[in-house]
Amino acid sequence: MYIHELADWPRFRWNNKVLAKTLAEVRHRQGLLIGHMGALGFDLRQEAVLRTLTSDVLKSSEIEGEKLDAEQVRSSIARRLGMDIGGLKAADRNVEGVVEMVLDATRHYDQPLTADRLFAWHAALFPTGRSGMRKISVGAWRDDRDGPMQVVSGPIGKERLHFEAPAAPRVDQDMNAFLDWFNANRDIDLVMKAGLAHLWFVTIHPFDDGNGRIARAIVDMAFARSENSTQRFYSMSTQIRQERNAYYEVLERTQKADMDVTPWLEWFLACLGRAIDGAQTVLQGVLDKAKFWERIRSVAMNDRQRLVLDKLLDGFEGKLTTTKYAKLTKSSQDTALRDMMYLVDKGVLVRSAQGGRSTSYTLNLS
Repeated sequence: MYIHELADWPRFRWNNKVLAKTLAEVRHRQGLLIGHMGALGFDLRQEAVLRTLTSDVLKSSEIEGEKLDAEQVRSSIARRLGMDIGGLKAADRNVEGVVEMVLDATRHYDQPLTADRLFAWHAALFPTGRSGMRKISVGAWRDDRDGPMQVVSGPIGKERLHFEAPAAPRVDQDMNAFLDWFNANRDIDLVMKAGLAHLWFVTIHPFDDGNGRIARAIVDMAFARSENSTQRFYSMSTQIRQERNAYYEVLERTQKADMDVTPWLEWFLACLGRAIDGAQTVLQGVLDKAKFWERIRSVAMNDRQRLVLDKLLDGFEGKLTTTKYAKLTKSSQDTALRDMMYLVDKGVLVRSAQGGRSTSYTLNLS
């Protein structure tokens, strides 16, 4: 039996004594991180938020096996945050949809979560009305017209059933109960509420597709409520992506057990703690970037050079060559070479030992 088939569904229970220490530690680290970020200047905080949200969108989609264009995601978020990062890249509809959902969840965290709002998120995720080649019900609860909602893995003929969701006729009632609980102000820690909300939502599995991504947006909303802040400095989705196998395993075990969800909450809180620790990497990257620009502030540069250096500092994929420079800046190869040789002469870039077409350039971080 699955937990949604039990007579006491959805009356979750858990052992506060088992969870109290982990919850207190996570809350303490959460507070320290917010304090560290609050001490930064506005521009550095905005940069940290941009990096965090970009990673959040990318990794939440990767968990479901979908790889988005990182530059499109970053550009879409920066544009909505009113940030001037230079060289904004046009984003596809599916990228814009995921970004819209995540920003609505985090920037308007204090507004009620409603069915209509979830329908809007779902429609944003699937602007064509299809998931891959399959036509799905968009902006509406699933109807199970193609059979029960199941989570399976493995090749055709050797599939393994991990979970079967409640039948479609139950979804509306189950979601009403969920939304009433999520919006109510009850005596429960909001970080704990985030963990319960994730489990509850994915167990109902109310949509034809996109349930995982929407569940993680709901989690981000709960975290924003717990901090009373629109600014995100850590990404649960990024950490879950790193621990994807463990995530699916503990979720499956929980959905096949009883209403005691202590093990799930233990894992969720521990994962959150690791996500908060991982935010220190984001913070260090922001600080290193600021130090780099401070170190070379006396070097006169044009907009093309600043654009490319910014991309290198943000984690440019692959090696920088004159061809890539020319493409990024929409300039000629000759202009690209002149720009890059100037930066080499000024000690901003380092040229590789290889010659000819294999010549590449990296930042001089020393």
